[in-house]
Amino acid sequence: MKEIRFSKDQKERMVSKIKSYFHDELDQDIGGFEAEFLIDFFARELGPYFYNRGIFDAQQIFNEKAEEVGYVIQELEQPESY
Repeated sequence: MKEIRFSKDQKERMVSKIKSYFHDELDQDIGGFEAEFLIDFFARELGPYFYNRGIFDAQQIFNEKAEEVGYVIQELEQPESY
């Protein structure tokens, strides 16, 4: 899997969310630099779990839709006359 990268805007929004979480939930302040390191850690160490789950979910949806298409195609079949 390729390294997970975020745009500058995405990273800024994530840093803001992490800083708010630390302040609101843990009653601690965290700097932007530390929050960026935390994002990089999560992306590197936990990102593959989320990515793989997304792939699994996409495969499940694809299989369900493919099965539906199979049924629709069967409905199009014409009866054979003897």
